[in-house]
Amino acid sequence: MRSRFNPTVTLAASCLALLATQGTAQDLPYILVDTMQESCFDQTGSKISCPAEGDDLYGQNAQHPRLAASYSNNGDGTVLDRNTGLLWQKTPQDDRMQYADGLSYCSALNLAGRDWRVPSIKELYSLADFRGELLKPEEGEPRPYIDTTVFDFEYPDGPMIFAGQYWSSTLYIKGPVMNGLNQGAFGFNFADGHIKSYGTGLDFYTGAQAASSGLANGPEDGKAPGNYVRCVSGETGVYGVNAFSDNGDGTVSDAATGRMWQQSDDGIRREWAGALAYCEALELGGHNDWYLPNSKELQSIVDYRRTGFPAIDSKVFSITSDSETLDFWTSTTFGDWKNYANVIAFGKALSKAGDQTEFTDWHGAGAQRSSIKTVVGQDMTQDTTCSVNACDYNRSDNLVRCVR
Repeated sequence: MRSRFNPTVTLAASCLALLATQGTAQDLPYILVDTMQESCFDQTGSKISCPAEGDDLYGQNAQHPRLAASYSNNGDGTVLDRNTGLLWQKTPQDDRMQYADGLSYCSALNLAGRDWRVPSIKELYSLADFRGELLKPEEGEPRPYIDTTVFDFEYPDGPMIFAGQYWSSTLYIKGPVMNGLNQGAFGFNFADGHIKSYGTGLDFYTGAQAASSGLANGPEDGKAPGNYVRCVSGETGVYGVNAFSDNGDGTVSDAATGRMWQQSDDGIRREWAGALAYCEALELGGHNDWYLPNSKELQSIVDYRRTGFPAIDSKVFSITSDSETLDFWTSTTFGDWKNYANVIAFGKALSKAGDQTEFTDWHGAGAQRSSIKTVVGQDMTQDTTCSVNACDYNRSDNLVRCVR
């Protein structure tokens, strides 16, 4: 019998296991906080009882719980993440800012006697809570992708309630984004649960003011619409920095996160159920406790500093496919459409404007988007892959890299 989380274990045993995990994690410089996804879902999006080991769809995010989020409201406008040690602004400004203005805002912020800055994308993503769900008004109250028991969050006014993007400091350096020549910087959308690259307002090649926002419904003056900002305080160059080592047996260890990774994918594209089953059955490097990584785990190995593709450290990892699209499955179901699961783009994150035929690298390698779990019995249409700004390239068969 393989040593795995069993949904039928007693609560006491679960608590002991979690405490043991927490004790180990506190010594790591890049602590991966759990996505907090608690439920299991089938391929059509219905909530189900979590499958037993060996059954179809076993190995979902909820069945491999990791270090639970833990915050302290300091009562002075700041929130401490007790896992990562990062200190966060509790209440962000309610105005959108251009990228450069966001950097200036945080550096000038006078709060709790600390120095502040815009977080990196890996720091910002540490706050993501995948119990989030953006519901239509007739379906009930939406839930943001952030813990609102400690952080303040407001949905945007107007019809674009999904536009809750927050800047990170991480620029996209592989090329222009969207459907123009725009420089991009990554952000996380706490309203709809995606990492994407957004126009900074500058031209990627010249650094001058961009000629267009790249958005069909963008501001009339052509400027990028801007994003919100939540500032962070903490030492730079620590959280989000990997420490990889090649174990020489087809595996790679990351001493920063405590995870061990499959060094190379097997080149086979699978639907989501097949991806879960593949990792659960994998025997590699003398280990048989592999599983499909959750969103935060897989995003932790993205190399946002690499100028070429794929967006991964090629000194220790390899990707077998030479396709433009190198989306890898995660075990995390997407909150808004539960017949979709999150994917991380290690190649181009292709989208196109609704009136265009050509896909471009709209959101950037390192984006976290979502793909339909299966096309059996359901269709992918523009209603499920398009927003008012763009239609994401979507496929039901993606690549797989397992973790333990």
